[in-house]
Parts: sequence; C-alpha cells; structure tokens
Amino acid sequence: MPELPTDRIEQFLREHPGLPTPFLVIDLDVVAERYRMLCEALPRAAVYYAVKANPDPAVVRLLVDLRCDFDVASPAEVELCLDHGARADQLSYGNTVKKEADILRAAGRGVTTFALDCAQELHKLIRSAPGSVAMVRLAVDGAGADWPLSRKFGCGPQDALTLLRSAAAARHPVGIGFQVGSQQHDPDAWDAPLAQVAVLAEALAADGVRLTAVNLGGGLPSLHADPTPGLDRFLVGDAGLLRAEVVLTSRRDSDPGRRWVYLDVGMFSGLVETAEEAIRYRIRVPRRHGPTEPAVLAGPTCDSLDVLYERRPYPLPVDLRAGDRVDLLSTGAYTTSYSSVGFNGFEPLRAYHLPPSSPSPIGTGTIESLATSALTDGAAAPGS
Repeated sequence: MPELPTDRIEQFLREHPGLPTPFLVIDLDVVAERYRMLCEALPRAAVYYAVKANPDPAVVRLLVDLRCDFDVASPAEVELCLDHGARADQLSYGNTVKKEADILRAAGRGVTTFALDCAQELHKLIRSAPGSVAMVRLAVDGAGADWPLSRKFGCGPQDALTLLRSAAAARHPVGIGFQVGSQQHDPDAWDAPLAQVAVLAEALAADGVRLTAVNLGGGLPSLHADPTPGLDRFLVGDAGLLRAEVVLTSRRDSDPGRRWVYLDVGMFSGLVETAEEAIRYRIRVPRRHGPTEPAVLAGPTCDSLDVLYERRPYPLPVDLRAGDRVDLLSTGAYTTSYSSVGFNGFEPLRAYHLPPSSPSPIGTGTIESLATSALTDGAAAPGS
C-alpha cells in the first residue's frame, strides 16, 4: 500500500499549484484498495463504512460499486446511501439516539437493522420498526484510542442481557455491537468486549435465542504522527491529503519564547479531532528543507479554541513564512464532515477526488478545466 502522498496526489498538486487553500484531495484508488484488503483480511465478515467519516457522494458511490455495506446515523445518511445505489438491507442504523419519527422513516425505506442501548430506545423500535434486528451496544472504555467513544453510548452486560431478552420476546432478531474508539492503537482492544459477547451469547443460547450478528465497530487507525501499530489503515483516512497555507508566523512578548504559526485551516474547518491534541497529523512543508524549531500551530479564526497543537508544539522550518504551503497527511476521514458551514465567514473545506484509475480529479471545489458534468456526476469513491 503506497504511503501518502501517492503519485496521483503529487501529480494533482503539481498540476494545480495555484488552487486556493485549504482543500482536501482524496485518492480513491487508495480507498478501493483498502476496502479490498479489509475484505480479504475478514472474509467471513461484512464490511460497513461509517458514512460520517466522509459522506462525499463520490466516496459513497465508489463503495456502493464495490458492494460495501454502510453504517448510517441519520435520515440524511440513509437517503444519501439509497440515492447513490445502496440497497436498504445494506444499511445499519448505528446511532443509539434516534427520534422515533426517524426510525419510522428509515423502516419505511426498508432499513431493518437498528442500534440501541436502553429500554426507551427498544420501545421505539418495537412500535415503529417491528421485526427489525435490534443491535444492543455494549459500553467500552476506549482505552488505547486517541479518540475514545465512552460514556455517551453503550450499556453494561446486565442491562444488555435484559435488552436482548426483551427484544427477542418482542420477536426482534438480536445482535450485539461495541466500538473500541477511533484511532485505536492497541490491537488487543477487541478482546475484552468480545469476551463479554461470548458470555451474553451463552446466556441467550440457554433461552433458545441465537445472536444474528456481532458488530465489531471501527477503530482501525490511520497513520498519524504518534506511533501506530503495524495494522493496515482503513478506509478513507490515509487516502487524503489536506493542503493549507501559512497565514502568519509571529513571536510576542506576551508569550515569550514561543513561535506561533497560523494556518488557513483549523478547528472549525475540518480539524476538530485535534481537540485536546487527540489526533496528531503528520505534517510536511513541501518547499522548506532547512533546520526546524518548535511552533504552536493554530487556525485562522478569532476564537481562542482554534489552537491545534500547543502542549506539544510541532517542529517546523525556521524560515517558514506567510504564503508557504503546508500539507497535513492522512486527513481523509473526519475533516470535510466536521467542517463548519461558515464560522467566522470562512467557507467549508473543499474536496477533490481522484477517481479510480483516472487522471482527472472530481470534487466539490471549482477548477476551470473541469467539466460541469464531472463536478455534478462525480466518480465512484470509497470511505473509511
């Protein structure tokens, strides 16, 4: 698997040196290859793409073409997948917090699998999606993950058993799911929740109930600055490069001894996962190769929250100047989908997609050389 930036991304950057920043470019060949690799590694499992990671229609359409399944979390994501050719039985409604009207709407569109973690949510399902698969989500602490997903979701083993029995009594097929966190560094993180699944499955078997499915969640890491175990990274994270521009470098007597570097991309334009410095992206400066020194890295908005890396400053070239381009690697997931609609007047993060085995980029940005049909029709693209 080629490392970022791929030759195709490098070619795109060379051919469009004046493209306004910030923007994301995704190599869909990487997404397609990662999907195939994951299917080969887990031949008995169905692979579900979490649409929230990158909901671009190009990504969804590519994964539809590859016969991927989809984890959706809202009516809009249900419609997005169905509108681009996915079948309703390929969708799993993985959000445990849903309006009953949304359950009814999804069930009316043919969705038959729903996640839950409390009795109130099960009652909604019984009323509005009778006979659907009830996927009970276990709570996991997320230890070992850069972005833990604990506390808000999931129930303990005893509550899970009660929910599973209640759902089965109401004639719902039942399954169990869990999520070990995003950017999980511990390859053994799945062991403990799977052991809980085994105990619950045994208890259900004694009641004559068989699990329909086990959802292993996501968590496979992208390649970021902090050490990552030798796992292949999936699906869209490592397929994307985000190019930004230096707006300002400064030193101030109010903050002695520190250099600040401000980029035209930040917390509100796609880099939310830098909160608490959880995700540390790999950064390169294409045209500066001299000595480096630490720098606090911040975004462009007039909000004090818009500071990316301060506790652990980044080593950046000493001669870095306003106007220099900076690339953040492995940014294909949770960037465009987290970008605000226009906080402080900054436009949402633009994205360009390099279609599988095709030299022409297709995206939501504007390049005069691109045909209008290419911008609207897009190319098949996968997700992570």
